Amino acid sequence: MVRTAVFGGTFNPLHNGHIAIARSVIDSNLADELWLMVTPQNPWKRNLTLMDDDFRLTMARMAVRNLDRIEASDFEFSLSKPSFTSNTLRKLNASYPLREFSLVIGADNWAKFGNWCDSDYIQQNHQIIVYPRSGYPLPESSTANVHILDCPTIDISSTQIRNMLKQGLPVDGLVPPDVAALLGLYETYGIG
Repeated sequence: MVRTAVFGGTFNPLHNGHIAIARSVIDSNLADELWLMVTPQNPWKRNLTLMDDDFRLTMARMAVRNLDRIEASDFEFSLSKPSFTSNTLRKLNASYPLREFSLVIGADNWAKFGNWCDSDYIQQNHQIIVYPRSGYPLPESSTANVHILDCPTIDISSTQIRNMLKQGLPVDGLVPPDVAALLGLYETYGIG
C-alpha cells in the first residue's frame, strides 16, 4: 500500500506555508507521497469568491513540479459541490485500492472537526495529520489515528495574500516564484 497524504484546500492562492507543510509531512515519513487536493468548493467557505478552478490547479502544479513525492490533484473537480472530505476519501478509496489515504489538516480545522460531515468515518478509517496553527490547540497526543506534525507554525494566509494583491503590494517571499508570476498575470489581465 502506498501511503498517500491528502492535503485539501481551495489554495486561493497557494502559498509557501502550504508547501512547507507538505514537505514536513514527507520529511517526517508520515506518508510516501502527498497530494495537494485543489477543491472547487469548501463547505466552510461557501461565500468566498474563488479564483478560477483551473487557475488554482495550475498554480498548485507549478509550485510542486520540482518537489519529490508531492503533486497537485484535480480529483475533486469531478465530484459534487461542496467538497465534503468524507466523500472525497470514500471516492479515493474506491478509485485507488492500492493506496492508504491519510488526511492533513490544520489545528484550526481540528478544533471544529467534530462538526465535519462524517467526521467519525474519517477518523475511524484514516490517519489524520494535524499541523499547528496560531491560536489553536493541538490534539492530545494519545488521540487514536491522529498524528501531530512536528513543524513550525507558519503565519501566512491566502486571505493576507489576496488583500496584498488588492492593494498592489508584492507577494514575493510569501508564494513560490512561479505562483507570484501567475498571480501578477491574474491581477493584471484577469487570466484564470
